[in-house]
Amino acid sequence: MNEYLQKKQGEFASTIDYFKNDILSLRTGQANPSILDSVQVSAYGVLNPVNAVGNVAVSDSHSITITPWDKSVIKDIEKAIIEADLGLGVVNEGEKIRLTISPLTEENRVDLVKKLNEKMEKSRISLRSIRDDIKSDIEEAFVDKEIGEDEKFRFLEELEEFTAKKNEELKNIKDKKEKDIMEI
Repeated sequence: MNEYLQKKQGEFASTIDYFKNDILSLRTGQANPSILDSVQVSAYGVLNPVNAVGNVAVSDSHSITITPWDKSVIKDIEKAIIEADLGLGVVNEGEKIRLTISPLTEENRVDLVKKLNEKMEKSRISLRSIRDDIKSDIEEAFVDKEIGEDEKFRFLEELEEFTAKKNEELKNIKDKKEKDIMEI
């Protein structure tokens, strides 16, 4: 792998990791605690993730329970989940909050797949931007006579192959998530 590609390899990995984390919040038909990752609870004067103020557990395939460590924040947790508008049924049972996940309709599934595709396209744009930066560095090195013409073309070809692999990796992650969303 050439030095220009090596310098930016971490950025490629970060983009893919960001995409993986970004799509965790997209609902599938099953209960998954990661759906709450984006929810911030205002408790003790600061914003906290849900799992920092209580125990999050999957009761069955269609419900999640949140048992707060401090019962005084149960209303704050309930409010944060309702405001997050995740499409979940929220029931305050006094000691804990039960979230019910209704089965996805065909329309919901199609909307979620659209959001998934939008998130993937943003990640692809990010990958292209990194690729373009590397390409500029290679072209600049050629103009400055740091590398020869053969090296330039070899480096550019290697860059294209690497970028294609990363795009394929994104597509595989998206396809798996889409399958989970569309599964009834």
